[in-house]
Amino acid sequence: MTGFKINPEQLAQELTDLNTRLIDGLNTLGQLPPVDVGQTPHQTLYSEDKLRLNHYPAAGTNNLDIPPLLIVYALINRPYILDLQPDRSLIRALNERGLSVYLIDWGYPEPVDCYLDLDDYINGYIDNCVTAVCQHSGHAKPNLLGVCQGGTFSLCYSALNPKRINSLITMVTPVDFRTPDNMLSHLAQKLDLDLALDANGNIPGHMLTQTYNALMPIRLGLQKALSMPQQLSTTENAMNFLRMEHWINDSPDLAGEACREFVQKFFHDNRFINGDLEIGGQTVDLKNYTGPLLNIFAARDHLVPPAASKALAAITGSEDYQEQELAGGHIGVFVGRHAQQRLPDLISSWLQARP
Repeated sequence: MTGFKINPEQLAQELTDLNTRLIDGLNTLGQLPPVDVGQTPHQTLYSEDKLRLNHYPAAGTNNLDIPPLLIVYALINRPYILDLQPDRSLIRALNERGLSVYLIDWGYPEPVDCYLDLDDYINGYIDNCVTAVCQHSGHAKPNLLGVCQGGTFSLCYSALNPKRINSLITMVTPVDFRTPDNMLSHLAQKLDLDLALDANGNIPGHMLTQTYNALMPIRLGLQKALSMPQQLSTTENAMNFLRMEHWINDSPDLAGEACREFVQKFFHDNRFINGDLEIGGQTVDLKNYTGPLLNIFAARDHLVPPAASKALAAITGSEDYQEQELAGGHIGVFVGRHAQQRLPDLISSWLQARP
């Protein structure tokens, strides 16, 4: 085996080049405007506690025959990932296709919110938002799009209130929480959640960010650091990078009781699959929802593996069930460059076929 030899001149040149790129990156940073996110025009039409329900009216030709789309995002991180910037905005793209969009922004829970449970979120907040959307839009039933944990909530809501929903879309949504390739599930089994809640009341958002980063330490740590000079090489690259970093680190706390209940019922007991799921004293049976259902999942999702989402096919009561795998990871599936055309086209065409 030939020994590895270092060329001193080449090493010196590479270090000089790296130093130059780092200095250029610092100069770029010093000239950047403030980081802006969520730029699609909207108005807040309903508020309750920390929650805000925002309306994004359709641009151009409004498909008035299609019920509005209500998006339920996860409690983790902020929903403006769906409207990160004008050229990477699922909401803007849906508006441009004539869809009227409503989005639930859960806000930032405070210590006083530690006793909110799943019943409050699903049978309280979501139900009130459905009512507000119907009153504002004039439609009797909205279409519902649930993202990640918001998809789990949307499945529960649709099973409990099947007559209030026109159609349902789930995106990167966990259904089977105990698939062998689910790294987050393996971690959740080891957490002493009671200790964390007894100490904090709510689950701190920064703790969640650190947990997710720990699942992919090389990609989200070392590779990100090594790519920093390229990320800061131009103003456009730097703003794209900083918007995403802003979102990653903008992590609201999780209401303590809702978090405890979610981890126990889904990660530990896997009750969608094993049965006996109750929310607010009501049995949640996914067979109760028989309407149209589109299940979208990501091929390279490390947080919600495809198998975790595809399990929905065997337990839904939908008489019009379809599933679609898209390229990308858990976030890239809707902010990646290639997703900006395919995903909104898929959603809008599917909804137009089911007015």
